[in-house]
Amino acid sequence: MKTKIKQILISFISMLIINFAFSFSNFWDFGISSPHLGLLYVLGLIFGPYGALGAVFANTIIDLMNGYSISIIIPSEIFTFGISYLAYKLWYSGFKTNKITKPILDNIYHITLFLSSIFICGFIYSAFHAGLLGIYYGEHIDDIYFFVSLLNFTTLAFIFGIIGIWLCEKINFIKTPKTSKRNANKKLYRTLFYFLIILTIISLFSMLLNIDRNIIIGELVLIGILLFSYLTKPFKYKIESDNENTIIEKIIRNFLIITLTIAILGIIITILTQGLLMNINKIFKYFVFMPGLIITDTILMIFFIPSIIILKYIENKVIEPISKFSEIKPFIKKNEKIRSEELVNVYSKYINEDNEIGTLAQSYTDLIEHNNNYIENIHEIEGEKNRAEAELDIATKIQASALPTEAIETNEFIVDGYSNPAKKVGGDFFDYYMIDEDNLAIVIGDASGKGVPAALLAMTTQVMIKQILKHNKNPSEVLYSLNNQLSENNSESMFLTLWLGIYNKTTKKLIFSNAGHNPPLIKENSRFKYLKIDSGIVLGIIQDFDYLNDEIILTNELVLYTDGITDANNTKNKMYGEDRLLNFFNEFKNDGNPIVPLLNDINRFTKDAEQFDDMTLLYLKIK
Repeated sequence: MKTKIKQILISFISMLIINFAFSFSNFWDFGISSPHLGLLYVLGLIFGPYGALGAVFANTIIDLMNGYSISIIIPSEIFTFGISYLAYKLWYSGFKTNKITKPILDNIYHITLFLSSIFICGFIYSAFHAGLLGIYYGEHIDDIYFFVSLLNFTTLAFIFGIIGIWLCEKINFIKTPKTSKRNANKKLYRTLFYFLIILTIISLFSMLLNIDRNIIIGELVLIGILLFSYLTKPFKYKIESDNENTIIEKIIRNFLIITLTIAILGIIITILTQGLLMNINKIFKYFVFMPGLIITDTILMIFFIPSIIILKYIENKVIEPISKFSEIKPFIKKNEKIRSEELVNVYSKYINEDNEIGTLAQSYTDLIEHNNNYIENIHEIEGEKNRAEAELDIATKIQASALPTEAIETNEFIVDGYSNPAKKVGGDFFDYYMIDEDNLAIVIGDASGKGVPAALLAMTTQVMIKQILKHNKNPSEVLYSLNNQLSENNSESMFLTLWLGIYNKTTKKLIFSNAGHNPPLIKENSRFKYLKIDSGIVLGIIQDFDYLNDEIILTNELVLYTDGITDANNTKNKMYGEDRLLNFFNEFKNDGNPIVPLLNDINRFTKDAEQFDDMTLLYLKIK
């Protein structure tokens, strides 16, 4: 209710302010009479029936101050309300579109609707009041008042309308209709509207031809009946938001600013040339009454009409195709095909145009086709990737199952190991198992590279070692045989490092041989140190290489590892290193298994850095 009262008061005050502002100036002398008439259209358009009601209240006061009698004011104000409210009905009529928005001047359709409704309202208002004044004050006032009123209504409604729509849009203070529950007979209301226009034209000719007053009175009454009958038309459309900042909207905004400037410039020119105009002999009598508005309208017609035609051409040939191209956005979804035959059909309409729009349309259709082919290929690749991932998961489980899962603990020793590949599968491996009742085989290896190829080489080597150890327990001879087998048909030049040892729990003797692997850590006299051993060469490169055996009496602890442990990098690209590994074991005083504490120390060092290489550790402790 407060909003409705505000709309009535704003309309009432606006009408009075405009009227008094022009009345206390000399604009009447320049033919700009009754300037508040233009607000009748604007207030009805923006505020609907409440704007029309406030305008009528103000217009009644103005007419009383101008000395009109009550007998002419009553029918005049009733009809004035109808015309003001008609502006509201015409905007929301949906004549040529089902997309209804609140008053906004953002495209050629809305500009055309704005101008045509101004002219329709001004034409009907001027014809009715010309007839009404002719009836009361004499027949010769009919044609003069019609032209004066029409120019006042249309020109000032145009100027005030642009300003009012922009202002109310900025502050979001526009009255929009609610959807009616009544059914609307579109043909009936369209017929009423056409009859209203036709009868108004007939009435105007009746006045100009001085037809009998009773006929004119009958025509005016019938015009009023048709007008208010049309105003009962129910609203059946949904008001759609139009917040898109389009190219045509920016063009129209700048165009209207220029138009307003020209309109105001026309009035200024009239004021400056008024004396010259009034001294011209045989001047047309209507021009004497309306020089300001005639000059303004002439300038506007010369500029506005051709500009509208050009803008309409630009909208149809440039802006509309670009808007159609922008409709692709809702159809674009990540990793999905653009499924819209309608879009392709829209773009195909412009393909044959021999200009930039045709090139753009062809590019869009090609883009959609290429995108859909690409997404289809991506889906196929994703399917292959998922299958590969599933196979890798299986390979991970197979590789993990090939490694010892539990420590071996006897009265004489405990042996345990750990391996973590940098990828799903890796080239590191370790193994320990009893060859017989006295001898424990200990193996740790590191195949070149990462991933599946390295894992295949590692697993193959692990199986081959077990087979060879069944027949030969000499570490150097095992490596010799293993190297020759791996070197055969090694087209990819893959290799691996390996350390193989056999520990006898009775004699405590450890016999081992090395194929390019890192030296182990051994504990003597309560301190760890790196065991000096022959490095040998990696397996799989040179055939018939003679590996050497070394032997020691192992009475304490032995630690074997791959270079993934010492080469672990932190975020500053610093390596964990052999010195840090040695210090860890010398500072580790716990009698428990050191594998988990060592991994925790490595994690603290690397922090968030990605694991670069496979990490494997094997630990043997003599009790």
